[in-house]
Amino acid sequence: MPDAEIIKSLGSPLIETLPPDVQVSFEFFPPKTEKMQTKLWTAIERLAPLQPRFVSVTYGAGGSTRERTHDTVVRIQNETDMVAAAHLTCVGASRGEVDDVARRYWDAGVHHIVALRGDPPGGEESYSPHPDGYDYACDLVAGLKKVADFEISVAAYPETHMEAESAEADLDNLKRKIDAGATRAITQVFFDPDLYFRFQDRAAAAGITVPIVPGLMPIAHFKQNTNFAKRSGTGVPSWMYELFDGLDDDPGTRELVSASLAVEQVKRLVTGGVSEFHFYTLNRADLSYAICHVLGIRPKGDNATT
Repeated sequence: MPDAEIIKSLGSPLIETLPPDVQVSFEFFPPKTEKMQTKLWTAIERLAPLQPRFVSVTYGAGGSTRERTHDTVVRIQNETDMVAAAHLTCVGASRGEVDDVARRYWDAGVHHIVALRGDPPGGEESYSPHPDGYDYACDLVAGLKKVADFEISVAAYPETHMEAESAEADLDNLKRKIDAGATRAITQVFFDPDLYFRFQDRAAAAGITVPIVPGLMPIAHFKQNTNFAKRSGTGVPSWMYELFDGLDDDPGTRELVSASLAVEQVKRLVTGGVSEFHFYTLNRADLSYAICHVLGIRPKGDNATT
């Protein structure tokens, strides 16, 4: 017969104690086609009843999606009850052009910016500041605060930015962004919660006191999602390849495995004291919705604590 400790373990809830003030946010990317537009708004409508803290819309390399990002953000702001946040980068625009975009957002009621250095435009191997632009994200943050009193989120890298000279230099860069006026850091995708906790400890030791929100990407398509993550410097553990092996043509099983993995990641983060999560949805809603359900975040009227 199983001993008392095993019986106690089997009888305990999956997540012992849900944070009373848990919050989530979602990231989308602007659609390129009418079909993708429909897919995006299906995802938005699915997730809107969960009342996220905010939803953000990405900005293509070199500002390639500037107008589509703007249109999507403003539509979310105007047509839903959600708070919309716009990504802005330093790439491919002068300071004056970036400031003009920021003013347009402010005038449209969009008062939250995710400020990023940005990726090099297509065909360029490395980043080069625009001769009349903001050089780096810390400069962009400072410039945005001069335009208006934006709420500003910035990026953080638990596994260190690929172009950073060292982990210490990368952390110093994050500190400069915070000192310039950012009020929140959102991490790049990671798959090992211990990476987040170690980074959080290092950031605290460096005097960074703003919330560092873990960025999670539910795995809908293993190869596609992990290739996306690796381009940003995220390591993919070997056990994940084994976990998803043979599921390329088995979407039903893959979705079940993905949901189980995501719940386990969230469970470990909650146990470590995390109460805010940012989901990279890739314009897909179902897995993010399922994780939120586990966290107790449900539409009003459901039998759950929200």
